[in-house]
Amino acid sequence: MSFWIDKKVIITGGAGFIGSNLAHRLAKEGAKLTLVDSLIPEYGGNLQNLQGLPSDVRLNISDVRDRYSLRCLLKGQDVMFNLAGQTSHMDSMADPFTDMEINCHAQLSILETCRHVNPDMTIVFASTRQIYGRPDYLPVDEKHPVRPVDVNGVNKMAGEGYHTLYHDVYNIPTCSLRLTNTYGPRMRIKDARQTFLGVWIRSLMSKKKIEVWGGAQLRDFAYVDDVVEAMLMAACDSRTCGRVYNVGGFGEIISLLDLARVMVRVYGEGEIEIRDFPDDRKKIDIGDYYSSDEALRSCIGWVPRVPLERGLRLTFDYYQKCKEHYL
Repeated sequence: MSFWIDKKVIITGGAGFIGSNLAHRLAKEGAKLTLVDSLIPEYGGNLQNLQGLPSDVRLNISDVRDRYSLRCLLKGQDVMFNLAGQTSHMDSMADPFTDMEINCHAQLSILETCRHVNPDMTIVFASTRQIYGRPDYLPVDEKHPVRPVDVNGVNKMAGEGYHTLYHDVYNIPTCSLRLTNTYGPRMRIKDARQTFLGVWIRSLMSKKKIEVWGGAQLRDFAYVDDVVEAMLMAACDSRTCGRVYNVGGFGEIISLLDLARVMVRVYGEGEIEIRDFPDDRKKIDIGDYYSSDEALRSCIGWVPRVPLERGLRLTFDYYQKCKEHYL
């Protein structure tokens, strides 16, 4: 994409899973990158994720809750990919105020700072399918009601709403992408704070059984390269401004039990243990979910290209090479 050559791009959560994959892609496209990450251990930032980036990529260890540092960081930037967030649903229930500070208050602070120092900067916000709650129908499209089942979903919904509002009122070019289950290299696998897939990968690589809770729940999964492509294309196209889109997977709908079986087959070994859903998790589980992303495909021509089994193979290959930095 010639669009990105010498573009000044800032990525919040830049040392995290999606942010770092986005950084690697943008570096190849010739962008001038600033990465912002707090590197707080409980969240997704990992310096290993930045290995191989050019030396001129700038990493600023800063928290998006610090509005004073944001003023300096956001000046002069052309595009911001706003990916910093607290992702754990259980953590949001145990510590709702921290989740609110990061996923809600900090998002408003970012947008207020942009309004004052850089109102023309394009912003792509990473939202989540979690805000829909338990689906009324499948696949879930953007017309579906939003009624989150946990604190994380409520705060992400507010963060998304602020981005849309600041476009409508202040003409800041924002776009929100509601991501489904994203997986791939550089995701957090040492616990379940980012995705249960990471825990399953850790279990297989540590010679432990995959624990499947329930197992009948249907899901779709998006490989991180496809998600990165959606973000880049959305940032390049003014038709996405002020809009909200689902970003789905390759189109393969699979139960969690069948997913575990595919992972064992791809990895080459492993065992599965089916367990009852824990009561504390059951209360915030959304049941079956898979998305319709026809709106995004129709608008900008984005198409996911990595099928699930291939994506899992690429993911395992990555962790086999550097698992000591993630386990």
